[in-house]
Amino acid sequence: MKRNALFLMGLLSSQLVSAQLFSDNFDQYNAGDYLGVESAIWTTWTGVNGGALDVTVTNNNAQSAPNSIYFSSTATGGGPQDVILPLMTTNVWSDGVFTFSADFFVNNNKGAYFNFQGAQNIGSLWALNVNMIQGALSIDDGITNDLCVATYPQATWFNLKIEANLTLHVWKAYIDNQLVGTWLNGVNTLASLDIYPLLNHQFYVDNVVLDHQPFVLPNSNAAVASISSGGNIAGLTVTPSVVILNSGQNPITSFDLTLNYNGQDYVQNISGVNIASTNTYELSFPNLVLVAGANDMTATLTAVNGGNDDNAADNTLTQEVDPIVPAAGKIVVGEEATGTWCQWCPRGAVFMDKFANDYDGFWAGIAVHNGDPMTVADYDAGIGTLIGGYPSALVDRLGDVDPSQMSSDFFTRLQTAPKGVLTNGANWDPTTRELNVSVGIEMLQATNGSYKVACVLTEDGVTGTGSGYNQSNAYAGGNNGVMGGYESLPSPVPAAQMVYDHVARAIAPGFAGQTGVIAATTTVGDNYTANFSFTLPATWDETQMHIVGMLIDPQGKIDNAGYTTIPEAVQNGYVGVDELIGAINLEEMLSIAPNPASDFTQINLHIPAAAPVSIRLLDAKGNIIQARQYGSLEGDFEIGLNTANFAAGLYLVELEINGQHIQKKLMIH
Repeated sequence: MKRNALFLMGLLSSQLVSAQLFSDNFDQYNAGDYLGVESAIWTTWTGVNGGALDVTVTNNNAQSAPNSIYFSSTATGGGPQDVILPLMTTNVWSDGVFTFSADFFVNNNKGAYFNFQGAQNIGSLWALNVNMIQGALSIDDGITNDLCVATYPQATWFNLKIEANLTLHVWKAYIDNQLVGTWLNGVNTLASLDIYPLLNHQFYVDNVVLDHQPFVLPNSNAAVASISSGGNIAGLTVTPSVVILNSGQNPITSFDLTLNYNGQDYVQNISGVNIASTNTYELSFPNLVLVAGANDMTATLTAVNGGNDDNAADNTLTQEVDPIVPAAGKIVVGEEATGTWCQWCPRGAVFMDKFANDYDGFWAGIAVHNGDPMTVADYDAGIGTLIGGYPSALVDRLGDVDPSQMSSDFFTRLQTAPKGVLTNGANWDPTTRELNVSVGIEMLQATNGSYKVACVLTEDGVTGTGSGYNQSNAYAGGNNGVMGGYESLPSPVPAAQMVYDHVARAIAPGFAGQTGVIAATTTVGDNYTANFSFTLPATWDETQMHIVGMLIDPQGKIDNAGYTTIPEAVQNGYVGVDELIGAINLEEMLSIAPNPASDFTQINLHIPAAAPVSIRLLDAKGNIIQARQYGSLEGDFEIGLNTANFAAGLYLVELEINGQHIQKKLMIH
């Protein structure tokens, strides 16, 4: 027999809950029971209870003992658990104040996810997506990402509350009763709760509570509905925005708004407007620089329609802004494994674009294609050894994550001090289409081990006409949610409608990078340069391309990157063999120790860039005693010389590098 988990007050015939109250702490079920089988209310996405989509009650962990429900997934696409709690029986909530509250326990370094469905037809309309991953909370409405960004405690119980004023479209999120976000939601109907674990999610849910209260508009009222800081990285110049909502019945025609941040007021006096009831008005505050540390950003309304409105409590809204402080010189590399054949890969494209837009100057995105006309074979093969499926993403090659889950790794790496800082230089011949790239590395920390250098070319705005450029699209029709507009496109999306960005065009010398550029042991301030040459096909648009220089550590992770357009790299200047040799004291390239020598000495070479090298040993009269050509060398080398059989006297060691000669004296006892 199913057990009723509802506690109702004032049940209406067309509603699951009326004014108050639904709650379920799962203690009335037996551990091991399928929730959908035992409950009169809970069900699954397909309506089939007791199967793979259902969740079992557990007594392993609970906020209020003994029971809770537990979700986890190791599947690339998430699930199969997919549990539904209807919020209405035959209709949707579309007005009033709806409140959802639940206790969550998210395992350390794991994640959790749930959403609200906006229509009775499950899968047709998403009202809200709530993502929790490794301590970071992000909320979107399927239209706008990061409407609310906050942190939550890992591996401990916490309460998450969502309060939705459906009449005004104003939604709020609270963690342990502390307001962490206020936003205007793009979808304002509610029909059901959907709990669905994604890949690597592990979480418990307890004490689910739903509530609904009516809302009556006052006569005259303006409210600060939301604040957007415009960014979340210290040092960025941003444009915060504030949305004003007419939450009364009478039009709003004038008001003053003050935005206070970091001790400074930014004031706008607005008049001559006509904001109708429940409509909004957005103001922007350009050229504000985010500073390090936690600082309040407060928006305050005054002089509404020349006086006071009916509710002063909503005239002020404060949001804490605590931007990430990036490590000096750090650029994070995101490599996306994708393919036009892959039906879920539009998700990768959407999030790669989001990161490129939100984190410009700190992010280098590379789309590595597989099985389509944009494939670079050696790059595809290299990334294929590090991923478990498509789409996948590597952030500085830390490990395989879903493209929608890159934020945690990105912010971790952004704050990790790199071993070296990179500068891309180039020269470009538009006639021959030859592009020569120099990747300069200045060491910020001393290192030991084999560090390597690689260079990648990417291109934006790539199009094609063949069927290989058609993009398979699981989001067509919207049944799998909103995904950056792909829900409005067919599957496959015809090539004529597709434009591909961040496309990897070439990688040199290969996925693992070039050895021998960086010395095995470095000190702070050491400088190294790697040179690469490309000939760009006429079909590549050099005005849409980026150069990504990469410093790769001994474990194969990307330590840091340089990210420039071709014109930017040309402006930086190309540093080739001649430039390197001309910029360094030739005496520093050749040293001999011990000198004077008896039985043995060592010739030490420092070759700053790949160049032909030869060594000759001459006697005092200029006769050649020994000679050897070494071909092209780059880096630091030690050459042993047995002098036991040489006559005592003066000798000359001559280094020839790229046609230039250096001689040093060698005394033999």
